[in-house]
Amino acid sequence: MPTISVTREIAAPPERVWAVVTDIDRAAEVMKGVDKVERVGGGAGFEVGTAWRETRTMLGKRSTETMTVTAIDPGRSYTVEADSRGTHFTSVITVAPQGEGTLLSMTFGGEAEGPAAKLAGIFGKLFERATRRLVRRDLDDIAAAAEA
Repeated sequence: MPTISVTREIAAPPERVWAVVTDIDRAAEVMKGVDKVERVGGGAGFEVGTAWRETRTMLGKRSTETMTVTAIDPGRSYTVEADSRGTHFTSVITVAPQGEGTLLSMTFGGEAEGPAAKLAGIFGKLFERATRRLVRRDLDDIAAAAEA
């Protein structure tokens, strides 16, 4: 699967954007593409080891994945990883000051193994377009919450 990067300017300070992107408990309220979030590890905060099950409806199918924070630079970026159907997914969310606002970026990619690797090669471009739209919608929803 190709790596996808999407960037969005937000008219809110980086601290506010960081608070929104790390508030896992409210993710389903903030992002319309998320149906449900349930914490499964890492306590009540947001740190390496924080884990949650995230349910989304994508391409007409409901899917639940367990996401785990594997790296964090507080206030600036974090990495989330998940394994699903033979693919290891990695997302990096970056929050950076830009003028009086914030530049929010998300990079998303997957490394397929076994039979999934062959399918990823065949369907990669199809999923890339849909995934890019999904990521862009998530960033738009985060911007709306941070700017409110």
